Parts: sequence; structure tokens; C-alpha cells
Amino acid sequence: MTRKAIIVGAGIGGLAVAVGLRRAGWSVTVLEQAPELQELGAGWSFAPNAVRAADALGVGERFREVSVPTAAGSTLRIPNGDYLMRFQPGRDTPLLANHRADLQRVLADQLPADVVRTGARVTAVDQSGQTASVTYETSAGTRTAEGDLLVGADGIRSAVRRAVWPDAPGPVFQRILCWRGVTEPGFAWPDGGPGGFQTWGRGARFGAHPLTGGRVFWFLTVRQEQPGVRYGDNLAEVRRRVGAWHDPIPALLTATPPTAVLCHDIFDLDPLQTFVNGRVALLGDAAHAMTPFLAQGACQALEDATSLSAELDRASDLPAALVRYDGDRRARTQMVARMARQDPKVSLSTSPLTYGLMTRLTRLVGGGIANRKAARLWEWSPPITSAS
Repeated sequence: MTRKAIIVGAGIGGLAVAVGLRRAGWSVTVLEQAPELQELGAGWSFAPNAVRAADALGVGERFREVSVPTAAGSTLRIPNGDYLMRFQPGRDTPLLANHRADLQRVLADQLPADVVRTGARVTAVDQSGQTASVTYETSAGTRTAEGDLLVGADGIRSAVRRAVWPDAPGPVFQRILCWRGVTEPGFAWPDGGPGGFQTWGRGARFGAHPLTGGRVFWFLTVRQEQPGVRYGDNLAEVRRRVGAWHDPIPALLTATPPTAVLCHDIFDLDPLQTFVNGRVALLGDAAHAMTPFLAQGACQALEDATSLSAELDRASDLPAALVRYDGDRRARTQMVARMARQDPKVSLSTSPLTYGLMTRLTRLVGGGIANRKAARLWEWSPPITSAS
């Protein structure tokens, strides 16, 4: 008999686990609160561990088609344009950058049209019997969905986590504000060389990655003591803060439509005691939301999806498989989240002394430090499954 999973959330983690579970022979239904799968968000970058996860899920080729190599992980500058570290072929590994909407489309295209139900807001979870069920609201009224497994992949403010882990602490503001933008198509890097860089200012970090179609994704993170601070014109505020920094930052901002700039407070989660409760499992930001400073949030969600799908591939004992998933993923993801929380305490410090020491040390030994940190993050291989 075909086993059925209910997945809450149609972000990257939710769609990825839907793809993985279908490859493992499961029937899946994905409930998404948004009225449609919109092209929201901006860009991001993916390390080799995420690419291996995409390969394991059977979407690696399409993943690469919508991605562009970026040198931003190993090209570090300061606002006047001087280099702290430059990408070196053969020493440094390029990341792959893509637009969130493009990756979401790649994953959604692997699923039958009736799998994802949009406009479905989950209001209750129950697992009192031999199945797990959710109640959700739609424009047509209240509905229920039932399955052998419920996966909470519904983000940092997860309704599933609140329902099943009611005593778990909520999101933690990390005193960081982030702007993200995407340029119009056709942007050309000044020297025609490989694109991508990060620039470290005191209490501010700017980064940029090339995307397909001649677009560029950029971000600016700054220290912000209180959440909820907003500006009437986000692009003008970013230009005020970094518009005088080195090229091509001014050109990137000029090439960005004001409507393409997003502004968000940065939250993460304190560690959970477990990602599993009965027939319910959490993954991605619902389980271990982290700051973006290691570029690992979506990478870890893809790892989660791969691991959970592998554990459930022909598993005869569902509770035991979920316990294995929890044991496999919790230690690693919480280590990465801890590193991501610690990083901006130094790299986004407003202290002149800390900034001076950080930039001098990076200039002297940055490549070695970066490669050692990368080894801890990237040395992950997907489990073997029947679909491998």
C-alpha cells in the first residue's frame, strides 16, 4: 500500500522533500499558505554540499542550468576597493548562485500539478490515531488532510512547530537588518571576469552574485538594534549607506528597480531538543532557521530533504526511520546554525578595533581560514537510496 505524506510549506525544503519522497514511492500532498507559487524572493548561493543534495534528489542537472558560478565566497574587499582576499582558481571552489524563483520552479516542475495546494493555511495538527492530520483553511472553507507522515517545512514561524512543539522558543532577533535586490537583466561585470564579491565595512557587509540572464543579486546587512525599523525608499537608503563604496556597487544599485528591493530583519532559532514528534518531522527553517552569513540555510534544507527521503525509502518502521533522521540531522544543522550566529558577532562588528583586526587577519591568512571553515560545512555526502 502506498504511504502518504502531508508536507506543509512549498518553499525549497518542502518542494525538495516532496520530490525525494515521490522518488521513494510515497504519495505526497503539499499545503502552501500563499495563494499561488509566486516568483518571490531574491538570489542566494549554494555550496557543493547542496549541489550533491540536488544530484541525490534527481534535479542536479536542472539545478545547474538555472545557476551561475560565483566567486563571492572567496573574493573579499573593503569599501575603498582594496582586496582582503581574491578568488584563486585551483585553490578556491566557486559557489553556484541562482534566483529563488528559478530553483522553486525547478523543484515544482518535478511534481504533478495536483500535488501542491495553494491558499491553504494550517490551523491545527492532530496525531492521536495511527495517522497524522492537519486542518487548514481555504477560500472554500475548512479542509483536512491525513497521512502516515506530516512534514513541517513552513519556515521560521512554522505553524506545525507551534502546534506540536508549543513550548519551543520562538524566533530570536539577531540585531541585523538585511536588504536584498536583483538588477535588471544585462548587467556586465566591469572587467568581463568572473563575478561575485563581498565587501566588509564596519558594521555593514555588501555582497553580490551573478545570476542567469545577466542579472545580479546583491545584499546589504547592517547592525540594527531593534526589529521593525523600515524606510520609505529602500533603494535610496542602501545608496545612502554604500553608494560611495567601490565599483561596481554604485552601478549595481543604479541597475536595480526600486520595486526589486526587499528589506528583512534577521532572526534565527535556538536549538530544539528534537526535530521529530510521533509522525511529525520538521526540516529547513522550521527546524533550524539560521542567519545567512554562511550561505547555508537553503543548503541545509536540501540536505534535510535528502536525508529524510533516504530514511523513509522502503522503511518498514516509520518511527525508527524518523528517529534516525533526527539523529542524522540535528547535530549537523545545529552546529551550522551556531557558526552562522557567531560569524556576524565578528564580521558585522561596529568596533573599530575588531574591524581592524578582522581585516588584517583576513588579508594575511584569509584563504586558509576560509578553506578550513568551508571543509566543516561542505564535507557532506548524501545517503544511498534505491533511486540513487
